[in-house]
Amino acid sequence: MVDDAGTLHRAVALVVPPMARHRLLATAGLRTFFVEPHCAFADQLRERCGAGVTVAADLGGLDEDDVRRATARPSSELDPRLLAAMDTRVDQRVSMPALAAGVGLSPQRLRALAREQLGMPLGRWQVWQRLGRAAAALRAGESLAGAAIAGGFADQAHFTRQLREMMGLTPSAVLPALRSSPAARDVDRDRAGDR
Repeated sequence: MVDDAGTLHRAVALVVPPMARHRLLATAGLRTFFVEPHCAFADQLRERCGAGVTVAADLGGLDEDDVRRATARPSSELDPRLLAAMDTRVDQRVSMPALAAGVGLSPQRLRALAREQLGMPLGRWQVWQRLGRAAAALRAGESLAGAAIAGGFADQAHFTRQLREMMGLTPSAVLPALRSSPAARDVDRDRAGDR
């Protein structure tokens, strides 16, 4: 991985915090896990990592099931008002003033709290959530256009732009990995049981 300063990082496991610019280099056997910023595992990662790419060799053996279990518990460190705002914003288009008023904060304080505790603005977090819903739809066999709609994007082009901007990848580059993941095999097994 190359960070924004051009420094090459090589290790069995690397942790990249939200909004840290980086570029993945093609490597055989590369596994990438995106950890939700509002889970207990993210709390642990924030404690041990800095603002840039951090070597975490002890995490090298994690697989998809390990990460799923590790991220199941909600964060105990995030401000409850921020969590309430995130719950409201995840599926709704609410203005920042209305969102902040709903949780008893000023818009400026809510913005600052999101940056301090999540490492990203709430708007970026909301895009992250939409990308997650679109990825789940792709994993379940939806077309790119169907996944874009499931994720709440205006269209397939909007979905593609956001994915490229957030992760440096296109949906067609991500699709083979999503469809071959253990979660996708679980969906296939469930569908077979329905027949």
